[in-house]
Amino acid sequence: MLKKDGIVLDVHEKPNIITWLTLSFQHLFAMFGSTILVPYLVKLDPGVALISSGLGTLAFILITKGQVPAYLGSSFAFIAPIIAAKMAGGPGAAMVGSFLAGLVYGIVALIIKATGHKWIMNLLPPIVVGPVIIVIGLGLATTAIDMAMYTPDPHKEYSILYFSVALVTLLITIISSVFFKGFLNLIPVLLGIIGGYLYSIAAGIVNFAEVIETEFFRMPDFIIPFADYTPQISLDIILLMVPVAVVTLSEHIGHQIVLGDIVKRDYIEKPGLHRSIMGDGVATIIASFIGGPPNTTYGENIGVLAITRVYSVFIIGGAAVFAIIFGFIGKISALIHSIPTPVMGGVSILLFGIIASSGLRILIDNKIDLGDKRNLVIASVILIIGVGGAIIKVEGFELHGMALAAIIGVVLNIVLPKEKDEKSDKRQKDTVA
Repeated sequence: MLKKDGIVLDVHEKPNIITWLTLSFQHLFAMFGSTILVPYLVKLDPGVALISSGLGTLAFILITKGQVPAYLGSSFAFIAPIIAAKMAGGPGAAMVGSFLAGLVYGIVALIIKATGHKWIMNLLPPIVVGPVIIVIGLGLATTAIDMAMYTPDPHKEYSILYFSVALVTLLITIISSVFFKGFLNLIPVLLGIIGGYLYSIAAGIVNFAEVIETEFFRMPDFIIPFADYTPQISLDIILLMVPVAVVTLSEHIGHQIVLGDIVKRDYIEKPGLHRSIMGDGVATIIASFIGGPPNTTYGENIGVLAITRVYSVFIIGGAAVFAIIFGFIGKISALIHSIPTPVMGGVSILLFGIIASSGLRILIDNKIDLGDKRNLVIASVILIIGVGGAIIKVEGFELHGMALAAIIGVVLNIVLPKEKDEKSDKRQKDTVA
């Protein structure tokens, strides 16, 4: 029943059991495609990713006092750093890096609680965040295309059949995104994966052996510190993973502002930006303890809230519980493993492009003037260093592309003067005249 302001269920209202289950499943499906794609790309267990997203969401709800109906899923910003960290020191190194990134969230949250939130908005203005997000999307472009066109390692040969699977998957995802209405419009990734998977079955490139042999319930492949690896903190891992928090913190702030507008609350003030950032950080730390990718608030689920006008935090919590249960269902994990790489490549073409485009949107929405030399310099340097994959190597440690670009962007924003030299401008006008 609609209230005067159009809300069906407000944040603290508890639905009846049928509505609860139905709408919780809806949120589960909204996040499912993207959340399983990240572990698929970085070669972690999708079941663990589902469990960590569920546990992280429940922790977030608890820390924000049940006031913020946000769902947390796998973060795309950490894809390249996790791959690099695994190559440098194995899965354990990636988990240590994720833990440190979550720790940064906690430190930032405590500083915000003590000093307010304006400083972080000044440190991460749109002219820095926009280009860095563009770098994230474009930096993953070759990953998407390789998955779309080539057979898996060790052969890695060009395959027109694989590319056709990727293009069919991409087409279905685009159609779902552009032409479908309502809830279906919010799950184009999931629909694309399903459509591409069916096409792959018809093409004969799906192996069901693992799906048939796997037990219905199974223990996921958790990566537990001190049991599966001995945690070691190195400067390489710090420089590889921690700077990404610069981007994800800005993403988090943007999501909280949008979510607050939808549910008619100011989440920056109450329960406070420090609580939501702390919740996000704790969710990422939880993921690092069990072998899942870092978590972040999900725009897909915010979209579900906007369409349904059902803001109940109980429904978000229900989706989190379902995600945890799904993580222990072996058949689901095996089914995910059986998805051919070109299917994931097809959806990744669009997803990674959207990430890059969202960076452009930040610049446009904030009316960033690239005619201003200061803005032009910051954006240009971030883009070329990030996309080009620049690396600083000094006596055993390395600072890679995206992280290096983010740090340089922050430094340039601090040191470059913001006020124009009026005398210089006048001289230029006189010269033209």
